[in-house]
Amino acid sequence: MPLNASTLWPALLLALAAPCVAHAQATAKTEQVEVRLVSAAATVQPGQSLLVGLQQKIIPHWHTYWVNPGDSGLPTTIAWTLPAGATASPIHWPTPSRYSLGPITNYGYADEVTLPSVVQVPTGLRDGDRFELKAKVDWLVCNDVCIPQNATLSLTLPVGTAATPSGDASLLQQAQARVPQRGEPASWQLDGGKLQLAVPKAAPAHDGAYFFARKWGLVAHAEPQQLQQARLVITPGDNAPKAGDDVDGVLVLLKDGKPVQSLAIGHDPASLTPVPVSAAAPGTAAASAPSADQPSLWLALGLALLGGLILNLMPCVFPVLTIKVLSLLHTAQGSRRVVRLHGLAYLAGVLASFAALAGVLIALKAGGDSVGWGFQFQSPVFVLLVALLMFAVGLSLSGVVNLGGSAAGIGQGLASQPGLRGSFFTGVLATVVATPCTAPFMGVAIGYAVTQPAGVTLAVFLALGLGLALPYLLLCEWPALQRRLPRPGAWMDRLKQALAFPMYASAAWLAWVLARQAGPEALAVALAGAIGLALAAWLYSNTRDLGPRGRHASAAIATLLVVGAVGFGTLGVTGTTNAPQATTAAAHGGWEPYTPERLATLRQEGKPVFVNLTADWCITCLVNERVALSPAHVDDAFRQAGITRLKGDWTRGDERITKLLAEHGRSGVPLYLFYPPGAQAQPQVLPQLLTPDLVLAALKAPASP
Repeated sequence: MPLNASTLWPALLLALAAPCVAHAQATAKTEQVEVRLVSAAATVQPGQSLLVGLQQKIIPHWHTYWVNPGDSGLPTTIAWTLPAGATASPIHWPTPSRYSLGPITNYGYADEVTLPSVVQVPTGLRDGDRFELKAKVDWLVCNDVCIPQNATLSLTLPVGTAATPSGDASLLQQAQARVPQRGEPASWQLDGGKLQLAVPKAAPAHDGAYFFARKWGLVAHAEPQQLQQARLVITPGDNAPKAGDDVDGVLVLLKDGKPVQSLAIGHDPASLTPVPVSAAAPGTAAASAPSADQPSLWLALGLALLGGLILNLMPCVFPVLTIKVLSLLHTAQGSRRVVRLHGLAYLAGVLASFAALAGVLIALKAGGDSVGWGFQFQSPVFVLLVALLMFAVGLSLSGVVNLGGSAAGIGQGLASQPGLRGSFFTGVLATVVATPCTAPFMGVAIGYAVTQPAGVTLAVFLALGLGLALPYLLLCEWPALQRRLPRPGAWMDRLKQALAFPMYASAAWLAWVLARQAGPEALAVALAGAIGLALAAWLYSNTRDLGPRGRHASAAIATLLVVGAVGFGTLGVTGTTNAPQATTAAAHGGWEPYTPERLATLRQEGKPVFVNLTADWCITCLVNERVALSPAHVDDAFRQAGITRLKGDWTRGDERITKLLAEHGRSGVPLYLFYPPGAQAQPQVLPQLLTPDLVLAALKAPASP
């Protein structure tokens, strides 16, 4: 069904009435996988070990992944948040199965699997205390397509003097039975370009075998493995072992094609030492999992309010706010009530615009689209319209045409109406020019909002709008602040004309974005549209001394020029190529195009990686790249540390980048991730406003396990 104002606004009103509460619980379910956090004990004892696990129930024909996923895929990860003093072991991986699709072979699990871990309970607990386990779980589930998914699960157990078994004790016992038995260190050699692995002498009767290497690239996953007497002959992969290396993995012995025993070769799962996780109070995330928990609703509202306040200082918004303050110099000379009404009208324009933006986002999300902050700038048509709007505003400020009748007639010109309507549409304009900017605190708030029910999404967007409107609203409410403003004078016209140039610069920047999105033909269309607008403005302003017929004729011609500039411009860029370009962009300045496969390969190899998710229409992104990521000493630091830099371009939209943003609780760019060396190291999320020192400090920070 097509979406329009008549269908969106009723939906928004219904959303406001809906309850909006989200709590972590022991079970979560997606269309493909149901996950559950389980414990072998119903009560826990201080100082004792607790066997827990993550159960995955997978629908038919789909699978999740082992620690080494094979030729493609990603393993399931668990980021624990535990009470102070508690520790959790790595996953004790059950024996995987093989899944082949053409030349690709993957390792993982189908139907149902439980991934056990051991939690060490601290000694300082007392009888009657509550012991809360919280886990942020990420997994990839695949059939002929792959879907990254995640959930935050929690399980609270009472502390007692004696541990009592739970209803899931037998489930975890079965999971332990699937974990490979301890084997002897592997005896291996490279002979004739093949890896030959010795089968243990005490192995049960078998007529076949298969070796699952824990390390990615140790073996060629899709190549057949042949049992020749007591040796398994394997084709090595890109990271074949060298003399002195340990060969770790799972050796599965087969009889008539069925497994009879699984042996952990060179790796003893029973002796895994629990590794400490960052202690955190209940309801907070461990430091090793930066995106493990979402903020509360009140925190998200507060962050949105702060983000909206900071937006006023961004280069895309500050000129509009300044011009609106200029209009207040005239209005402040009149009734205090009128001044207050102008502030409320401006607030109404901002809130209405943010509500409409949230409504479109909610509707698109309900239709299955993944969208986020600034998503509308992925459309060349929208970019063209905003570019022409900025150019028209610049013409008005330059005095080519007077659309508003005052020093700050931008908003009034949008509606061609004076007074309160002008203030309302100035709020609309402020919202439009704010959308390509991102301020601190916004990313977390909006990332939270887009994952919540419609009412929460709308509330967070309205809080963001309130923050944007608050400075001007306070100025209208406090006469003491108004008295500090300078007196009106000729300087106002000079300042107004000077502020036209940031508008022209914004239009030029958006024209560059349009060319990047849709090619040089679209840029030519935009320039032709700008010429049409300029001619219309000139005609309108220079025919006032004509008679009524002349004025009406020139006004009609000017109107046709405006309609033609907008209409033909829109038609000129409609249908242009709007495909993701991350995989086709050539490496430039030390950056490689981001793809999930490239990131997964680098992570499996344990190499450090810096990921920059950006867009040409994101002013914050461009400033960060220029100021913090491009200086020579920062570039040298990347190269000397051997850090691979991946850039994901969201200018035209890219579902893969949208998914990576969502995995880290963000709904828009920029997003900066640093993966330290080590395959299991957790990424560090950098702030949205960067400095060179901040980037260099992040590169030197120790890795989180």
